[in-house]
Amino acid sequence: MKKDLPTNIVQDISIAVVLESDSPTGKVWNVYLINEKEVTLKNVMVSSKGYGIKDEQEVKTSVLRHFIGDIDSRDYAKIEAIDEQVFGLTNEYWLSYYIDETIYDKKYIFLPESIIDDNLIKIPVLNKPGVLIGGNH
Repeated sequence: MKKDLPTNIVQDISIAVVLESDSPTGKVWNVYLINEKEVTLKNVMVSSKGYGIKDEQEVKTSVLRHFIGDIDSRDYAKIEAIDEQVFGLTNEYWLSYYIDETIYDKKYIFLPESIIDDNLIKIPVLNKPGVLIGGNH
């Protein structure tokens, strides 16, 4: 039965944690979904959560669900703001969307301490510094 299911592979889609501003009062970070495909993504939905160990205690954040709508080809959409306090946790983003009548989904996971200055790159489409998962890179 499982062999009869289509393999809906997610490609050319990224999730990035982007540094929006850096000032003496603190850094502002946002999470973006980037569509690097040549087609529009329809009915985009992303759920996010954080989990892990902090101060020797198990921590779980609330699950947040974001309905984004449609994302045009070579465009992006902001998912949410993210606080530096959760960078020490595993941050998981579960994406689902449609192309034509086919549904696709994929989990993107930022491991603890992966969102650090040493890992910042120039994020495509946004042209800002950040940490990127997925896409065609």
